[in-house]
Amino acid sequence: MADTSTKTAPAASTPTPAPAVRAPWIRDASARYAVIGVWVLMAALFAVLIPQTFLTAGSFRTIFGGQQALVFLAAALLVTIIVGEFVDMSIAQNFGLAAILVPVLHVTHGWDVWLASLLAIVVATIVGLVNGLLVVKLGVNTIVVTLGMGTFLFGIALWASNLMPVSGLPAWFGQLVLVNFLGLPVSFYLGLILMLAFAYVLAFTPLGRNMRFVGENREVSRLAGVRVTRIRIGAFTTAGLIAGLGGVITSAATGGFDPNVANVYLLPMFAAAFLGTAILQPGRFNPLGTLVAVYFLATGVLGLQLLGATSWVSSVFYGGVLVVAVTISTVLNKAR
Repeated sequence: MADTSTKTAPAASTPTPAPAVRAPWIRDASARYAVIGVWVLMAALFAVLIPQTFLTAGSFRTIFGGQQALVFLAAALLVTIIVGEFVDMSIAQNFGLAAILVPVLHVTHGWDVWLASLLAIVVATIVGLVNGLLVVKLGVNTIVVTLGMGTFLFGIALWASNLMPVSGLPAWFGQLVLVNFLGLPVSFYLGLILMLAFAYVLAFTPLGRNMRFVGENREVSRLAGVRVTRIRIGAFTTAGLIAGLGGVITSAATGGFDPNVANVYLLPMFAAAFLGTAILQPGRFNPLGTLVAVYFLATGVLGLQLLGATSWVSSVFYGGVLVVAVTISTVLNKAR
């Protein structure tokens, strides 16, 4: 007898909708460019509130053409940070010593300005080398060495200048870094070249990769055959060299130097370096992010000053940004 029972075809299963996932490129872009977006919004806000003073060529030159000292200082600090030496407290004072030696030797003692500049750079480089030997070879704590060295250099700078600002460098010497190109002084392009070259070394050379490797884990780097000691000492020495170059360029641009000014740069250079970890390469110290951070800070300080804030605003702004930047850097490092 034929089977007359009816077989029911299985019902087609309804596909479960895939959970909404934000595109990875959106997350990546928001992490890389959020601070740049804030910078643009901040500039737009100042442009609306104070267009008559903020939207001027003078403000543009102040933001981009007046930060050569901070760019070189932040680059010098970045060299030591990348190899794991996070607190070099002597860089600003090393910069200041180089900057004051040029006018002291040329104006006070009659040296040739080029010879004075060369000696200033050599002295700053030697200071970096001494820091490296004390920290790496002798194992002295980095904070103790660099804080003590910075105080020592500050005292030497005050002694050399007789506690006074020294000026009187030749006008032609200053024009070497102040001459305008496309509306900005040559010193701006020198800082840009420095950061681009630094970024190239880190991204495309064995030296840069070894520096990153040493900063991540010294012992593993040593076991892998990386010359950790040489790289660490080289980082301190290079930081001294960059600080010396920055000091000479700044001295030339201003026609002299006040040794007390070096202290002013200590907080901003740390703020720029740490804020840079939230730009372009989240969670990593990187030269181009630091460069953007320098101009971000300059825009904020200038805008607030044009709004009527007095000199205290720079300390508040730099200090607040440093706290936020360190917090962001810590969070991004954990996430990475």
